[in-house]
Amino acid sequence: MTPAGLPPSAEVVIVGGGVVGTSIAFHLAEAGVRDVLLLEQDQLGSGSTCKAAGGVRANFSDEVNIALGARSLEAFARFGDRPGQEIDLHRVGYLFLLETAEQVEHFRESTALQNRLQQTAGLPTRMVSVDEAISLAPIVAPDGLIGACFSPTAGHCTPESVVLGYASAARRLGARLATGCEVLDIDAVGNYISVVRTNHGDVRTGTVICAAGAWSARIGEMVGVGLPVVPLRRQIVVTEAVPGLPTTLPMTIDFGTTFYFHREGPGLLVGMSDPDEEPGFHLNRTDTWIPRLTEAMARRAPSLLEVGLSGGWAGLYEVTPDHNALIGEAATVSRFLYATGFSGHGFLQGPAVGEVIRDLYLGRAPVVDVGPLDARRFERSGARAERNIV
Repeated sequence: MTPAGLPPSAEVVIVGGGVVGTSIAFHLAEAGVRDVLLLEQDQLGSGSTCKAAGGVRANFSDEVNIALGARSLEAFARFGDRPGQEIDLHRVGYLFLLETAEQVEHFRESTALQNRLQQTAGLPTRMVSVDEAISLAPIVAPDGLIGACFSPTAGHCTPESVVLGYASAARRLGARLATGCEVLDIDAVGNYISVVRTNHGDVRTGTVICAAGAWSARIGEMVGVGLPVVPLRRQIVVTEAVPGLPTTLPMTIDFGTTFYFHREGPGLLVGMSDPDEEPGFHLNRTDTWIPRLTEAMARRAPSLLEVGLSGGWAGLYEVTPDHNALIGEAATVSRFLYATGFSGHGFLQGPAVGEVIRDLYLGRAPVVDVGPLDARRFERSGARAERNIV
């Protein structure tokens, strides 16, 4: 053993301890893979996962994203049994507010695609009127809206609990999870991975799985694999108590402005993208985006302007050129797999991605065909546009 308690060797080394990394560790260990070692440079979930808004959905415009989201939704619904952890799942739905004919037509198309692929019984995603949207989210002002889209089976849960559930179950199944352990380099003999070098010693291995989120490009560079992932700060605030909030308030997104909110205790968790944000590992909170947020609130939920803020945080999106994930196995070096670059929907796809990487490692057809998400798609001009993003 190394001074930090690392084993001298492992069958598989996973880099990154967020929802994707811990899900992979759990699914590999559950499948009987021995000597699974996960390395996290900080604490489990401390990267992007525990800074996420916690939304879970399958309403996308891309078939692969729909499949990953739908399979993950099923896993979240059964999380208390497998892997065995309460995650405070609220299936209150996702509500997209729409204000142009183009947005309405786009969501009609993606809704039809989602329902055809999922063949959901009972409560499929549906287009709704402005009146129904307001009845679902009474704090919304209808001015300018011409329609909405509602996914009843979607919702939100607690990211920290999901990571804890996967990590605890992975450990029970024999996986090792090491925190405070930074990967410094990866050695290869020819095209075969041989050693992972860390700040706490070296580990011999023939397989590395990169689930390092916003830090993935550097891990890829160590073995000569291009992972075009760029870190981009996103910020969230939490309001003080909002009187009269319905318990069934859905995760609500004003699609045109990207202003979104869902219940967080007696108040709301609120976020919004910032088009002026520059890429980089910026983790400090700022107020530069607040005027844009206030403007969106004033138009879409003006009553919130009277509510104080109780806190907030900043986190990192791991963005790719087409806002779709990178999932696959490298062709230039043996047994380097990757699952990264989710561009804001990594948390909600984490369960299914863990299954996919398990299958790729075991050499069998994955539960979802992720071939279109291979990192080499950009070399082949194969970017995939995902439009249902904020």
